[in-house]
Amino acid sequence: MTDWARLEQLAAERPHDGRRFINRYPTPHHGLREFLRWQRQTGGRFPRRLPFPLRRPDPAELAAPAPQPRFTWIGHATYLIQYQGWNLLTDPVFAERCSPLSFAGPKRAVAPALEIDQLPPIHAVLVSHNHYDHLDRAAVDALNRRFGDQVLWFAPTGVGAWLRRRGIGRVVELSWWQHHREGEVDAFCVPSQHFSGRGARDRNRTLWCGWRLNWPDFSLMFAGDTGYAPVFEEIGDVLGPVDAALLPIGAYAPRWFMAPVHINPDEAVRIHLDLRARQSLAMHWGTFVLTDEPLDEPPKALAAALARHGVAADAFRVPGHGDTLTLESL
Repeated sequence: MTDWARLEQLAAERPHDGRRFINRYPTPHHGLREFLRWQRQTGGRFPRRLPFPLRRPDPAELAAPAPQPRFTWIGHATYLIQYQGWNLLTDPVFAERCSPLSFAGPKRAVAPALEIDQLPPIHAVLVSHNHYDHLDRAAVDALNRRFGDQVLWFAPTGVGAWLRRRGIGRVVELSWWQHHREGEVDAFCVPSQHFSGRGARDRNRTLWCGWRLNWPDFSLMFAGDTGYAPVFEEIGDVLGPVDAALLPIGAYAPRWFMAPVHINPDEAVRIHLDLRARQSLAMHWGTFVLTDEPLDEPPKALAAALARHGVAADAFRVPGHGDTLTLESL
């Protein structure tokens, strides 16, 4: 059950210090000096790219109605979620590189499981923040060309203006703990522990978030990108248990640099428990070489973390690239 009185109190708070957005819980943000220290320690050598099986979903099957919640992992933080006539995308990134440059920056190790022209009609998109591996300008433009105002874009404060400049017509722009009702669906913008920026001068000028969506008989949590903090227990307390949570498990090494803003698999399990999730699905791993851990390490570390915390292995699944799962079969 949603604690509406507490939600109203939290929504009145302003996650801003007068200059920039700030995390709900104090988080040290490493700057250029620490980044260069990390690069010196690694010598700029990232783990080799490892091949993963890529399953190509059948677009005709995805065009069929989904009586049960259906999830297709397209790659990284991009899921296609289908339920009750909604076709929903999270953080759409289809580019070969997550970078402002087409010829440099982190490159895909695995292609997107679907191209934009293979998607079923999209009705809503959840955007968690404006980093290049979560918000791809080419994908935004292509989705707008194909689906236009059929799509309702959910974005945190400040990112909505960026979308409108790209010609997006329907934008719901919210701050933490605010919500919007669309038909029978309640969408809540919830905090995460992260940061934002697409260039050298806009750090934390826009907000970052996760999203909680409540249908009358199903609830979904998309955590976006985040470090670990008590905020997830708070989300669970205010909004109640969640049926399905999409949680990141990769891009966590080295911990001295990444821990404030990226969870590791053990912390992903802790968030699963904090949210009281019936089922969690992994994301944010095995697609781009972003950090120092081997690309195939996160699922192994997750399995060990689940055992340590006494959580059943089938309560937190790791779909392969292109896998489609329904809630009843999870």
